[in-house]
Amino acid sequence: MSNSFFYARLALTNIRKNARMYLPYFVTCIFTVAMYYIMKSLSLNTGLNEMIGADVLITILELGCHVITIFAFIFLFYTNSFLMKNRKKEFGLFNILGMEKRHLAKVIGFESLYTTVISLSAGLGAGMLLDKLMYLAVSRFIRQDIALGFYISGEAIKSTLILFSILFFMIFLNVLRMISLTKPIELLKGGSLGEKEPKAKWLIALLGAGCLGTGYYLALTVENPIMALTLFFVAVILVIIGTYLLFTSGSIAFLKLLKLNTRYYYQTNHFISVSGMMYRMKQNAVGLANICILSTMVLVMVSSTGSLMIGVEDVLKMHYPYQMEFSAYDIDRMTFQEIVDLVNDWAEKENIEITESEKYSSIQFSGTYDGNDQFIVSSDQDFRQIDNICNLNFISIEDYTEYTGEHVTLADDEVLLFCYGRDYNPDFDYFTLFGKQYKIVRLIDDYLTSNLMTPELCPTYGCVVNNTEIMQELKEKQQEIYGKNYSNMISYYMVNIDGDAETQFQFYAKVWEDLRPYCKDREIASHGGCREQSREGIYELYGGLFFLGIFLGLLFTMATVLIIYYKQISEGLDDKNRFAIMQKVGMTEQEVKGSIRSQVLIVFFLPLIVAGIHTAVAFPIIKKIMAMLYLTNTKLFILCTAGSFLIFGVIYILIYTMTARVYYRIIKK
Repeated sequence: MSNSFFYARLALTNIRKNARMYLPYFVTCIFTVAMYYIMKSLSLNTGLNEMIGADVLITILELGCHVITIFAFIFLFYTNSFLMKNRKKEFGLFNILGMEKRHLAKVIGFESLYTTVISLSAGLGAGMLLDKLMYLAVSRFIRQDIALGFYISGEAIKSTLILFSILFFMIFLNVLRMISLTKPIELLKGGSLGEKEPKAKWLIALLGAGCLGTGYYLALTVENPIMALTLFFVAVILVIIGTYLLFTSGSIAFLKLLKLNTRYYYQTNHFISVSGMMYRMKQNAVGLANICILSTMVLVMVSSTGSLMIGVEDVLKMHYPYQMEFSAYDIDRMTFQEIVDLVNDWAEKENIEITESEKYSSIQFSGTYDGNDQFIVSSDQDFRQIDNICNLNFISIEDYTEYTGEHVTLADDEVLLFCYGRDYNPDFDYFTLFGKQYKIVRLIDDYLTSNLMTPELCPTYGCVVNNTEIMQELKEKQQEIYGKNYSNMISYYMVNIDGDAETQFQFYAKVWEDLRPYCKDREIASHGGCREQSREGIYELYGGLFFLGIFLGLLFTMATVLIIYYKQISEGLDDKNRFAIMQKVGMTEQEVKGSIRSQVLIVFFLPLIVAGIHTAVAFPIIKKIMAMLYLTNTKLFILCTAGSFLIFGVIYILIYTMTARVYYRIIKK
């Protein structure tokens, strides 16, 4: 029992004496635990189900949990390796003084136990606190009580405890492996052991380039937004793998190529720079890759969620081009006119002016366009045809004439065609649908429902047909194919009124109060929508996403700062001896400082540059995913992305300025 207490006390003493190294490690572990708990807690929050777009948000949060899990294993193994590297001498001294490796294992075991207990208790506590603070901040941010629940998630606590207990146990086993495979004299020499020149692992470097290139190719070539959402996860994993492999092996391979160029390599400045960079990349490659991935995450999250929040009014207008709308399914024109008259009578009764209005009937269903003259509607669509999927929308010539004031005469087999998102093959002046050929009288530049179309999601072909009877026939034919998933013919009446938000909401509520029983008595399926009523839900979703992006961005930035701090200490300790050696071989202090400064700057800013490239390449695929959230303002997204990079770049430079002082303080001792 006394021996157990001895090892426990010794472990506690070791941690206290190595506080300068252990404190950043504890901070690292606590932040990582807190990050995971918060993400897991939010993904399990039942309040999310009450929000519009809940499926997308939950998918994003679950992806975040997986990314943090992968990141935690890499990140904590990296920071622990730095800690152990600087304690090798200590372990070697214990070994020389008579402490066997099994005794060292007990000491390390207690140190790992302390680390696990402190990290999990403090991390979960911080996570719960920050989770609640985030809820309060989001509530204040969007000025209402949102659906994100104010609660402690037992499931998230359980998941966090299991994951990090396994992780810390694996780190413990890794340290034991390192101690058992190292000779006592090597432990005693620790970081003073001479390092062999790193070897170029060409196969791994090529694999990294292949992964990165494939990830880039997917991001740049995907066209369909639905496919983009699926391939985005694949591209992210490939880019992460490629980044790690290229930083660890690709950089060494590149420097080896420079070394093979004798004219370039055997020059004083180049010789020192290339040789120094080779050892720096060997020691810091994983840390630099971590910084790069974290920086990319920050840029993507902040730019995308910021764009959504700033463009929320555009989203509202896309959902509701008019202040309110009333719609009914499968009714004749006379019944539809009765609904229109009911709305107008209410406005007159309440002395409210309808400033703008629009009414029409349409039917819309999906199909595929073969690129020639065929629109194919099938219930067994091949997944390989996903890029050819399109929407087919039909309105009558009567509604088109009322909308444009243009009088056009059509036969039953003639149409006016509107193309939105993809052109129709100019070699054909007709198209075939359901085995019937329709002649295209001409292409038109304006269409009644174009303000409701989102070509970024799916191209749409709008067809003006001769009458509603043809629309009814099309409805019946697609019903035969799609069965219970068929599309109805819908009649819309959309209005703007003269009044503030409260007036709009009250008017909509009163009209809907009368319209709903009217439709129910006649067994008419109906629907209503009000921009002001939906505003709250939209702000809930996008406000929550924006704050989540900012919050996680700050956490990842803190993690980046911590890695950079470790890297600067590690390089400072290594460069201290190099600094002295280079002066002994004849280099002036100014030359030594210049050589080291140039290497440090290259290594330090390389992750930021690569993160910028990652973000730029990811822009097309993220833009398509944003279209699924109804943000189609590309200019706004570009500005937000560029602004995020500039702001993060300034923060990055400030981090360098502060941590560089620690580095230069170490090498001057």
